[in-house]
Amino acid sequence: MHASISASPRENLVHRDDEHAYILRTTPGTPTADDDFRPSRADDGTIEKGLHVLIAIIAACEIGFWVVLAAGLVARYVLRLRRTGAALLVCVPLVDVALLAATAIDLQGGGTAGFAHGLAAAYIGYSIAFGHSMVRWADERFAHRFAGGPPPRGKPGHGRARTRYEWREFGKAAIATAIACGLLLTMIAWVGDPGRTEALNGWLARLGMVLAIWSLWPITHTLWPAKPSTHT
Repeated sequence: MHASISASPRENLVHRDDEHAYILRTTPGTPTADDDFRPSRADDGTIEKGLHVLIAIIAACEIGFWVVLAAGLVARYVLRLRRTGAALLVCVPLVDVALLAATAIDLQGGGTAGFAHGLAAAYIGYSIAFGHSMVRWADERFAHRFAGGPPPRGKPGHGRARTRYEWREFGKAAIATAIACGLLLTMIAWVGDPGRTEALNGWLARLGMVLAIWSLWPITHTLWPAKPSTHT
């Protein structure tokens, strides 16, 4: 007597379903459930392109800062157009506003924060904290060269004056770090998506490390003040 063992209908159904899934997985261009969790190359390319554009904007803002500053000083001291020069110098901070707007627009459009967004926050912070000093540095040299002004003041070489100078510069760096970190925290809270702002957390630590290293200069000059150089 020949006995045959046949699979149950339930087993046949499972077998057909497995075979169908295998065909789907091996058919080129067929979407699967796993594809929903994979970032597309198009999305990656869009994000990367956006970061490159933002870095280009940062570079353009740095160039624009010096171009507007130079134009204002040329108008003031070379062309003797004081009102025009003053108006141009007032426009210098608008460069930071333009960069801040570009960063906000990119994030508002659904962009993922990356290295460029953190760099933009750091640039704005340091530009605000050191911008006035940079304008004064350039103004002194233009005034001396074209308007018969006194020689530019250099940084003190030794003694308490040098120590005060180093602490003053460190104070500017601390203000720059506070502004940059405030912008970073604002962007993180504004976006409200930890997955899109993960890179900004690293910038908080990076800025803190830069400030800690900067503090070595004033501390060193406080403990071991520079002495006048002696020429024999």
